[in-house]
Amino acid sequence: MAVGHDKMTADGKKFFKQLEELKKLQVRVGYQAGAAKEENGTDILDVAMWNELGTSNAPARPFLRQSVERNKDTIEKFCKAQVQAVANGGTAEQALNAIGVMQTGLIQDTITKSPEWAEENADITKELKGSDVPLIDTGKLLQSPHHVIVPKGGGG
Repeated sequence: MAVGHDKMTADGKKFFKQLEELKKLQVRVGYQAGAAKEENGTDILDVAMWNELGTSNAPARPFLRQSVERNKDTIEKFCKAQVQAVANGGTAEQALNAIGVMQTGLIQDTITKSPEWAEENADITKELKGSDVPLIDTGKLLQSPHHVIVPKGGGG
């Protein structure tokens, strides 16, 4: 038995239990299949994918990737703060939920700030939408990102 490690406090046990939970879980942020649909029945996951990657008729508007790329330092600092929150008595689930909420906000912020895209909306798109703001039409794409906590390597 190592000196000083023969007894663990209740807080110490809780901390190590939460670290084990963090090893088993992950937070997924974005759009999940079937979670939201446009009024015409189109799954919002498809709308997000078409915008993120582009189609044969529309340029890519990589709002998901940009929400991460433009905020790497913020995300890293926030994640470190959540590990500290667990060390201070918080739970793995609380930490992952906080990360999910924060990153959902970054996605929404990227959509609303309309970053400079390689191409603006086509004239027909502007006419149909009544606007030339990319990614914002019905508001469903903006309202629909969320997060889920799932086992690592698992579905969800």
